[in-house]
Amino acid sequence: SKWNVITAGLECLQGKGIVNSISLKDGEQTFKKRAQFIKEMGAATVVMAFDENGQASSFERRIEVCKRAYDILTKEINFNPQDIIFDPNVLAVATGIDEHNNYAKDFLSAVEWIKTNLPGAKVSGGVSNLSFSFRGNNFVREAMHSVFLYHAIKRGMDMAIVNAGAIMPYDDISDELRTAIEDVLFNRTANATDKLISVAESLKGETAKESSDSLSESSSLMPDKRLEIMVQKGRENGLEECLKETHNQLGSAIAVIDGPLMAGMNHVGQLFGEGKMFLPQVVKSARTMKSAVAWLNPLIEAEKSQKGGQKAGKIVIATVKGDVHDIGKNIVTVIMRCNGFEVIDLGVMVPGETIVQKAIDEKADVVAVSGLITPSLEEMRHIAQIMEMHKLSIPLMVGGATTSPLHTAVKIAPEYSGPVVHTHDAAMMPIVAQQLLHNRDEFMEKWNAKQQLLRSSIKDRELLSLNDARERKPHFNYSPVIPHKMGITETVITVAEARSFINWRPFFAAWKMDADLANIAQVRGCDCKRAEWLANHKNGEIDKAAEAMQLFKEANNVLDHFQEVANNSIKAVFGLWRATSKGDDIIIDSRITIPMLRQQLMEKQTTLALSDFIAPSDSGINDYIGTFAVTAGTQIASMIEYQRKKGDDFQALLMQTLADRLAEASTECLHKFIRTAAWGYSSNEPSNPTNVLSQYYQGIRPAVGYPSMPDQSVIFKVDQLMPLKMAGIEVTENGAMNPAASTCGLIFSHPDSRYFMVGIIGDDQRADYAKRKGLTESELKKWLK
Repeated sequence: SKWNVITAGLECLQGKGIVNSISLKDGEQTFKKRAQFIKEMGAATVVMAFDENGQASSFERRIEVCKRAYDILTKEINFNPQDIIFDPNVLAVATGIDEHNNYAKDFLSAVEWIKTNLPGAKVSGGVSNLSFSFRGNNFVREAMHSVFLYHAIKRGMDMAIVNAGAIMPYDDISDELRTAIEDVLFNRTANATDKLISVAESLKGETAKESSDSLSESSSLMPDKRLEIMVQKGRENGLEECLKETHNQLGSAIAVIDGPLMAGMNHVGQLFGEGKMFLPQVVKSARTMKSAVAWLNPLIEAEKSQKGGQKAGKIVIATVKGDVHDIGKNIVTVIMRCNGFEVIDLGVMVPGETIVQKAIDEKADVVAVSGLITPSLEEMRHIAQIMEMHKLSIPLMVGGATTSPLHTAVKIAPEYSGPVVHTHDAAMMPIVAQQLLHNRDEFMEKWNAKQQLLRSSIKDRELLSLNDARERKPHFNYSPVIPHKMGITETVITVAEARSFINWRPFFAAWKMDADLANIAQVRGCDCKRAEWLANHKNGEIDKAAEAMQLFKEANNVLDHFQEVANNSIKAVFGLWRATSKGDDIIIDSRITIPMLRQQLMEKQTTLALSDFIAPSDSGINDYIGTFAVTAGTQIASMIEYQRKKGDDFQALLMQTLADRLAEASTECLHKFIRTAAWGYSSNEPSNPTNVLSQYYQGIRPAVGYPSMPDQSVIFKVDQLMPLKMAGIEVTENGAMNPAASTCGLIFSHPDSRYFMVGIIGDDQRADYAKRKGLTESELKKWLK
């Protein structure tokens, strides 16, 4: 910590360094001078919780000193808060001195307070200080460090000085020892120190490696058991050496796959199905499995044996023709492989004939199809028809954002005499597949009854006739604002700009985590919340909170990477046009007519259509509408594909889910710019990220294919008006956008448009709507079907 040594080091150092450390112990002037120099040298710094009065040891003193240092650094020095790393002093506990009993508890509370109240700042600590009272008993010391880190990380601790190789999994520490340690850390009982000393005496001489057979590095385990555990834990460090030893032990590559690798993955699948393992962990285990199989493949060929292991079944999976979305499909692929299924992934935009023929050729046990856009539903129905034509009996499983149990029961299941099952969640897939393969008759008897109930339910809905619905249309006042700039504009939105608009709830949902877990991540401006929040509100699911925080950190690392190498990859194009409405149609730029659907639910006193928010052509009022298209770009798509080809499913899925979030966030960012500047109808809008994420602003931006504008073919109208290729977006024959992380839609400025809610439409409106689309009689019949 000699300052002249630090300055000499900074002057020689390439790249970005971290100074360890500065503090207020020598007074504010010295602190400011040193901080200014560190800032000029482009470094970050550790700030110790010391001041002129000495070391901060209580919770109150820790937060007082850190808050004072933070304010000086950020307000007076203009120091980047993300370059501040507080060390709130890890101090020894269980010393026998009563004043020391709250040291760990207060440190953990200080971590949480810093992460909540000092935005951007990081927290570190020298963890070994904690256990000085147990010098000579390394096993207990390492267990103390592991338990302490478990709780510190959940509160937001970012980094630590620790012997990483000696850290053991929290669950692998015996209940007796773990309870004794936690009693000390949280000062829960008056005799906590005595109890831990007693437990420590009984464990003297043990090592972390001997304490649990769950650690893959334990030399006491046979190679096959170590390999099985490495798969379960998702570890790759030392994998090749362990594979060599296991291959020598078992005698063949096939035996390695059939034995420890499959046992490990089956255990992972079981834990995931029971809710005891989370998707990010599952994907990491699958990555280890894939690396192991890749290493073994040459040995399999050399052994002249291509016979696979005992699989739970064989599944052919694909995203249907005209659709490029595959996040859900990729998650399903990982989970099915974790449950012992052989998965043949055909990719995206796969014609029905190809899917069915592959299933026949491979003698597949299950066919699974996925889709996001509305035309994909028709493709799935077409696949069911093809399977019926081939007189197959293979179960057909359908899933994806646009699918539903109702649609599957009404439109797809009647087309195929074999089992047709809708699965809304990836976690259901292996369970349902196993039922279909091993208990088919009993399972389908119950499933068919459910589908029949759904089919009968649609007859009970009371709908207005189209004419009656049109009689209930609203009559708005129109006061359009003339856009500052008409026509088409191309722009670039940086990753850095888009990040603050990310809504993390859909991100957690994509990873099959409760959306409320977003509350413990960096949402709407705060760095992280207590993990205990979830314990209090979600039945004690504190492990899921910790996993969510870890996933959130890894997501931000990827965003940092995107920002560094692909910051300008997000492309956007928008257009501002004259528009009028005629009945339920919107006419844009006097040349493009887009028919809209009107609500027909009986209970609605006012039945809306999007066309209602544009001034009618006979009103004499000049009104306006916007169009937009945004894509995360081909550069990020290439990065995702690179990770997939490399075999890193976890990084590929993480990047893919973040690319989707960036596309949506960029659309919010673009919409704000249009509202406040390019169109300017809401130029005085407060700058509040929370309001933007909650869509508390004037106007709406309905996207093509979503419930408010469900006809995917509208995208071709937008493309006529404003070529999407200007943003680097290709449109498939069914109206999907490629890259998949893209959005497209319309922009309405009318103040009442935000109250638009979509209701169910009836047969007469579908017929009228199809006619307004200009379909021929034969096309009309096909469309109605």
